[in-house]
Amino acid sequence: MESLMIVLVGILVTVATYLILSRSVIRVIVGTAILSHAVHLLLLTVGGLKKGSVPLLGQAAAPFTDALPQALILTAIVISFAVTAFLLVLAYRMYLMNGTDDLEELGGSSDE
Repeated sequence: MESLMIVLVGILVTVATYLILSRSVIRVIVGTAILSHAVHLLLLTVGGLKKGSVPLLGQAAAPFTDALPQALILTAIVISFAVTAFLLVLAYRMYLMNGTDDLEELGGSSDE
Protein backbone atom coordinates (compact mmCIF):
# COMPACT_ATOMS: atom_id res chain seq x y z
CA MET A 1 0.00 0.00 0.00
CA GLU A 2 2.83 2.39 0.82
CA SER A 3 4.49 1.82 -2.54
CA LEU A 4 1.22 2.75 -4.26
CA MET A 5 1.09 5.99 -2.25
CA ILE A 6 4.68 6.82 -3.20
CA VAL A 7 3.82 6.28 -6.89
CA LEU A 8 0.81 8.56 -6.50
CA VAL A 9 3.03 11.22 -4.89
CA GLY A 10 5.40 10.93 -7.86
CA ILE A 11 2.54 11.35 -10.33
CA LEU A 12 1.23 14.39 -8.45
CA VAL A 13 4.69 15.98 -8.36
CA THR A 14 5.08 15.34 -12.10
CA VAL A 15 1.72 16.93 -12.92
CA ALA A 16 2.45 19.86 -10.59
CA THR A 17 5.85 20.46 -12.19
CA TYR A 18 4.27 20.45 -15.65
CA LEU A 19 1.64 22.97 -14.58
CA ILE A 20 4.12 25.24 -12.78
CA LEU A 21 6.27 25.44 -15.92
CA SER A 22 3.35 26.57 -18.11
CA ARG A 23 2.67 30.13 -19.28
CA SER A 24 -0.72 30.70 -17.64
CA VAL A 25 -0.85 32.13 -14.13
CA ILE A 26 -3.90 30.04 -13.23
CA ARG A 27 -2.06 26.86 -14.24
CA VAL A 28 0.89 27.88 -12.06
CA ILE A 29 -1.45 28.39 -9.09
CA VAL A 30 -3.15 25.02 -9.66
CA GLY A 31 0.30 23.45 -9.96
CA THR A 32 1.36 24.83 -6.58
CA ALA A 33 -1.88 23.55 -5.04
CA ILE A 34 -1.31 20.06 -6.48
CA LEU A 35 2.30 20.13 -5.28
CA SER A 36 1.15 20.96 -1.75
CA HIS A 37 -1.31 18.03 -1.90
CA ALA A 38 1.56 15.77 -2.96
CA VAL A 39 3.57 16.93 0.07
CA HIS A 40 0.58 16.24 2.35
CA LEU A 41 0.28 12.74 0.95
CA LEU A 42 4.03 12.22 1.33
CA LEU A 43 3.90 13.26 4.98
CA LEU A 44 1.00 10.89 5.58
CA THR A 45 2.81 8.04 3.87
CA VAL A 46 6.07 8.60 5.73
CA GLY A 47 4.21 8.91 9.04
CA GLY A 48 2.57 5.57 8.41
CA LEU A 49 -0.59 4.07 9.87
CA LYS A 50 -0.03 3.03 13.45
CA LYS A 51 -2.68 1.27 15.44
CA GLY A 52 -3.08 1.94 19.12
CA SER A 53 -5.13 3.74 21.70
CA VAL A 54 -5.41 7.41 22.51
CA PRO A 55 -2.53 8.71 24.70
CA LEU A 56 -4.33 9.72 27.91
CA LEU A 57 -2.73 10.38 31.25
CA GLY A 58 -3.76 8.27 34.22
CA GLN A 59 -4.49 5.11 32.27
CA ALA A 60 -2.46 1.96 32.02
CA ALA A 61 0.54 2.16 29.71
CA ALA A 62 -0.52 0.74 26.37
CA PRO A 63 0.75 1.24 22.86
CA PHE A 64 -0.58 4.56 21.62
CA THR A 65 -0.81 6.33 18.31
CA ASP A 66 1.42 9.32 17.60
CA ALA A 67 -0.73 12.21 16.35
CA LEU A 68 2.17 14.37 15.16
CA PRO A 69 1.98 13.44 11.42
CA GLN A 70 -1.73 14.25 11.33
CA ALA A 71 -1.15 17.54 13.15
CA LEU A 72 1.60 18.49 10.69
CA ILE A 73 -0.62 17.65 7.73
CA LEU A 74 -3.53 19.64 9.13
CA THR A 75 -1.27 22.66 9.63
CA ALA A 76 0.14 22.28 6.11
CA ILE A 77 -3.37 22.06 4.64
CA VAL A 78 -4.42 25.31 6.32
CA ILE A 79 -1.26 27.10 5.19
CA SER A 80 -1.51 25.86 1.60
CA PHE A 81 -5.18 26.86 1.44
CA ALA A 82 -4.30 30.38 2.60
CA VAL A 83 -1.43 30.66 0.11
CA THR A 84 -3.63 29.38 -2.74
CA ALA A 85 -6.40 31.86 -1.86
CA PHE A 86 -3.87 34.71 -1.73
CA LEU A 87 -2.39 33.73 -5.10
CA LEU A 88 -5.86 33.54 -6.66
CA VAL A 89 -6.66 37.05 -5.43
CA LEU A 90 -3.35 38.32 -6.82
CA ALA A 91 -4.01 36.62 -10.16
CA TYR A 92 -7.50 38.12 -10.36
CA ARG A 93 -6.16 41.60 -9.61
CA MET A 94 -3.36 41.13 -12.12
CA TYR A 95 -5.87 40.07 -14.77
CA LEU A 96 -8.01 43.15 -14.07
CA MET A 97 -4.99 45.46 -14.32
CA ASN A 98 -3.30 43.89 -17.37
CA GLY A 99 -6.08 42.05 -19.19
CA THR A 100 -4.10 38.82 -19.55
CA ASP A 101 -2.79 35.93 -17.48
CA ASP A 102 -0.01 34.95 -19.90
CA LEU A 103 3.36 35.18 -18.18
CA GLU A 104 5.19 35.91 -21.46
CA GLU A 105 3.03 38.96 -22.13
CA LEU A 106 3.43 40.17 -18.56
CA GLY A 107 7.23 40.01 -18.81
CA GLY A 108 7.48 43.35 -20.59
CA SER A 109 8.75 44.27 -24.02
CA SER A 110 11.97 42.99 -25.52
CA ASP A 111 13.67 46.45 -25.59
CA GLU A 112 13.50 46.98 -21.81
